[in-house]
Amino acid sequence: MTKEMENEYGGDFISITDEEGNEFELELLDVLVHNDTYYHAFIPASESEDEDEEVELVILKAVEQDGEELLSTLDDEEELNEVYDLFMDRLFEEEEEETEEEIAED
Repeated sequence: MTKEMENEYGGDFISITDEEGNEFELELLDVLVHNDTYYHAFIPASESEDEDEEVELVILKAVEQDGEELLSTLDDEEELNEVYDLFMDRLFEEEEEETEEEIAED
């Protein structure tokens, strides 16, 4: 996340409004750069801590419009699938590293 966006939205959470005017909170999981574009992976922020609950991954990309940096949905399904796979690889890598560290500590 760029410093400008971090200052505007706060640390790890943002509030967005969908096309129908519904506002909801998202928690930032990760940011990656692919083909010179910043992509942000979010999950819906919720009060629930239920680990069995299936969580939807929301991927937005940073675009510049009128000199302002905005987050936008990915309209190209091929682009979405490619970036989704990159995020999944990174998230599973981190999970494996954490598991390895826990085993090493025991």
